[in-house]
Amino acid sequence: MNPTPRSLDEPARSTPVLGSYEVVVVGGGPAGVTAAVAAARSGRSTVLVERYGYSGGAGSAGGLSTFCGLHANVHGEHKQVVHGLADEVLERVDRLGGLNPPHLSFADRIMAQAYDISAYKIALDDMLVESGVDVLFHALGVGVLMRDEHTVGALLVESKSGRGAVTGEVFIDCSGDGDLAAWAGAPYEKTDPAHGMLYPSLMFRVNGVDAAAAAGAQRLIPELMEEAERSGRYAFPRKRPIVRPQRNPLEWRANITQLSNPDGSAIDGTDVRQLSRGELQGRRQVRDVFPFFQESVPGFADSYVVDIAPSIGIRETRRIVGAYQVTEDDILDCVDFEDSIGVNGWPVEAHVAGDVELRWQRGEDNRGYNQLPFRMIVPQLLTNTYVAGRCASMTHEGQSSARVTGPCFEMGQAAGTAADLALAAGVAVGDIDVPELQRRLEKDGAWLGGEDGA
Repeated sequence: MNPTPRSLDEPARSTPVLGSYEVVVVGGGPAGVTAAVAAARSGRSTVLVERYGYSGGAGSAGGLSTFCGLHANVHGEHKQVVHGLADEVLERVDRLGGLNPPHLSFADRIMAQAYDISAYKIALDDMLVESGVDVLFHALGVGVLMRDEHTVGALLVESKSGRGAVTGEVFIDCSGDGDLAAWAGAPYEKTDPAHGMLYPSLMFRVNGVDAAAAAGAQRLIPELMEEAERSGRYAFPRKRPIVRPQRNPLEWRANITQLSNPDGSAIDGTDVRQLSRGELQGRRQVRDVFPFFQESVPGFADSYVVDIAPSIGIRETRRIVGAYQVTEDDILDCVDFEDSIGVNGWPVEAHVAGDVELRWQRGEDNRGYNQLPFRMIVPQLLTNTYVAGRCASMTHEGQSSARVTGPCFEMGQAAGTAADLALAAGVAVGDIDVPELQRRLEKDGAWLGGEDGA
């Protein structure tokens, strides 16, 4: 038998152009949606390219169902600090009956907000379509064509229609993995999976819970897990589970899995074989841990798994090295930046082997949030590309905080608005008028930080 070749040469081909736009946004998570909406509402022809048949990112495909990072503990008072287009998303989800009131999380130290995933999908559909965004679902970005070494000319996609190209003037990479920017040659970092890359999870949904009997059960679950492990009946993938009731208290969401390779390292979300392993392992973990809930958790005796998320939830892969990298010290010291595009109040949430480590803002009376600089969405070398979301310019530790939904909404809105400014002025994306960007963001409802309150 002939050995399998390491590579094959494909014949050259002519790739059809699916569309030409002023702004091309890759990835339909919270950063991608707000980037596309902001650009389209600025009057720019805009397309959103998304690999699934709906937007929302980890909040829909990953089954997350909770907005993290919208709030901060400001001098001991819990406040929503992320506004702008994020407010509109919340309002639209609420109008569809899909928004829970904010709840305290992580030992009652920070607010999060649960929502119904179906309502979230529909709300984002409406927001995109009404804003004039051309939506291209079921299209996976696979490469770029460059005009020159600093300028992206087209995104290459694969779909059921075959291979195609989308040309643009400004590109916004909200892929989560920094795909477009990395393909285009922008410098990036990726933590070694064996030495700290954040572990992924697979979410699942439970129905048939006795709401009255289960009231407050989320506080008991860690202790009950410890007892079950001591008895030898169960071995859980990780400590610090997040298991909470949803809009209807008959339904709960569970965040309890942790996905790893045979050597114990984190699953790498840019490796197709590791992704495949993670999906299989995640569903096995759901199967193996769910009987614990039925046996040991009050109100869960007659419950059942009604849904496992369509995709594992990836927390970290590539992080673009931009004009500035947000660091852990920036998070913990509540640092200000002159080029602020929003704020982040989430703690450093490091998903390490078998556990979740939390590090909180320093000081007895800290204000509970840091500002996010415009420079974090500007990659090096590329003149017509922004990068927003969890793949923006952050260190590993900084990304462990600012990767969550709230900051992603802000980065996306800033990138979409900045794209309009760059096109209007005919300048490189890093050379826009930042005070004008800030003025535009505030006019559109964003809060950029400051002592005057959220």
